[in-house]
Amino acid sequence: MIRYALTRGALLLLGLFVASALIFVTLRVLPGDVAQVIAGLNATPEQIAAIRERLGLDAPLPVQYVTWVSGILRGDLGSSLLTGASVSSELVQKGQVTIPLGLMSMTIAILIAMPFGVISAMRRGHRDGTLLSVGAQTLAAVPVVWAGMMLVVVFAVWLGWLPAQGFPRSGWADPSLAFRSLLLPAITIGVIEGAMLMRFVRSATLQATGQDFVRTAAAKGLTRTQALLRHGLPTVGLSIITVLGLQVAGIIVGSVVIEQLFSLPGIGRMLVADVGARDLPKVQGELLVLTGFVLIVGFAVDLVHRTLDPRQREAE
Repeated sequence: MIRYALTRGALLLLGLFVASALIFVTLRVLPGDVAQVIAGLNATPEQIAAIRERLGLDAPLPVQYVTWVSGILRGDLGSSLLTGASVSSELVQKGQVTIPLGLMSMTIAILIAMPFGVISAMRRGHRDGTLLSVGAQTLAAVPVVWAGMMLVVVFAVWLGWLPAQGFPRSGWADPSLAFRSLLLPAITIGVIEGAMLMRFVRSATLQATGQDFVRTAAAKGLTRTQALLRHGLPTVGLSIITVLGLQVAGIIVGSVVIEQLFSLPGIGRMLVADVGARDLPKVQGELLVLTGFVLIVGFAVDLVHRTLDPRQREAE
């Protein structure tokens, strides 16, 4: 297990290195010049050149990349070219919105997918099982923006239960208000992601009901439901853990859109604004942190899967 963890850890570091190189090169391909943005439209070429030299943008690209990576190794993601603010401090501040939003969305998705996915599989061929299956396929195809707008109309405009937009300036100083501000965006992401996950839970549950050990347990006196719950769902859980890891990327992408729709001051909204302003150090840091988070989740899923599944250890 230790050797496997070290191997996966080395691959994680390699993935982060490749991701950092791709992010750095891709951003340099984008049109526009941040020095021009800072200098203004009426700036002379000499003024623009002076700004580029002051910011280090005139250095060769390999030198800029090595400088950036060496700063990361010291825990420094750089500073904004436009405001001079620390990228790390801004990520920590914005993460107080994005991280709880992601956790709430994932929790809602699991609470929807697990029970309804199992019920849909157990009631296959019945009207309620068919309705659940059709409902999951329909919700999974709904655009997240449209779903968010409809939820705002119902819960914020008509019923007035939840705020339509914004996040309290005091942050989590008032937990109740902060939670209510994130609830509607989290429901928007969680319902759609939960519908996608529910389809997989249903398929995995149906596959588990056909396994020999489930049929043997039923033949020994257990009902089909009891056999599935005691012996089938543990094997289904291993597959679901893997899919949950993959859905982290979907939740991150959904958060970028939802933060724009609900005017949430999170990492996704900051990323969109920084891309438009060509603030390369901030964009680099934000993309690297998001990519690293996805890679770390995948690493954790691999370790959990290997710990819980004895067949992988026996195969080795």
